Amino acid sequence: MRHTISILVENEFGVLSRVVGLFSGRGFNIESLCVAETEDHGISRITIVTEGNKQIVEQILKQLNKLIPVLKVSDFTGQDTVDRELVLVRVKVDNDSKPEVMRLIDIFRAKIVDAAPRSYTIEMTGGEKKVEAFMQLLRPFGIKDIVRTGKIAIARGI
Repeated sequence: MRHTISILVENEFGVLSRVVGLFSGRGFNIESLCVAETEDHGISRITIVTEGNKQIVEQILKQLNKLIPVLKVSDFTGQDTVDRELVLVRVKVDNDSKPEVMRLIDIFRAKIVDAAPRSYTIEMTGGEKKVEAFMQLLRPFGIKDIVRTGKIAIARGI
């Protein structure tokens, strides 16, 4: 089962290493990992996507809660959330392909952040399926490079 885990931690040296160590120590692969400060510069949010057995993930969550710099742990699995991913993709373009690439950019509500004579660098945000669909449609034009943030998520408000 796939799990999206959000962890609020004190922003101090070595915290990320200790958190990731709990996953690797149990043989869990981390599919994506995002870390950034919250509105409070002393606190960071770590978002981890992993796949694995529910019982072992529950054990990891309990151990995460015991770490001193960890303030809050949330497993968003099965919860109503808003999640997004950011992708920057550099795609080959020529005079013939530019109109079709521009059409895809418009359809997916992406934007060009850099234009060169033979390539566009495109920024797009969305859910994982939207990002994958966009990448699939760009592949025939020739993708030169891709950078993805991985998933970030937040619980839906009430």
